Amino acid sequence: MSYQQTTLTLPAHARGIHIITPMVEDAIHKLIPRSSKAGLIHLFLQHTSASLAINENADPDVRLDTEDWLNKIAPADQPEYRHTFEGSDDLPAHFKSMLFGVSLTIPLINGTLGLGTWQGIYLCEHRDYGSSRTIVITISS
Repeated sequence: MSYQQTTLTLPAHARGIHIITPMVEDAIHKLIPRSSKAGLIHLFLQHTSASLAINENADPDVRLDTEDWLNKIAPADQPEYRHTFEGSDDLPAHFKSMLFGVSLTIPLINGTLGLGTWQGIYLCEHRDYGSSRTIVITISS
């Protein structure tokens, strides 16, 4: 089994759920040919106020509804929050990141991401004004 690794730096995004599948695919295809055998792709986001997810990539309402749901679960501006030094959106961002997590493992099938027909990879930016985000991509094949 061989391993290859790279990093993908995403530009800053405003708070919301953003499809990043094409950027991940580009990074992977720079490392391996599309004809590669089966394997696994592991994505690890090196941040605590954003997360990664896989969900429907066709209807943008899924992303909007997900953001609305997250804001109901972990709203900003709560007086009981102690961790507010970086802003009222920071602690809720950490909560949301813990809910979704910062890593994904996806099968590699004939050199491409083994996602289902309607699946896409999301960067879930939980800060009002996020910074650039770095993803470590590890491919085992």
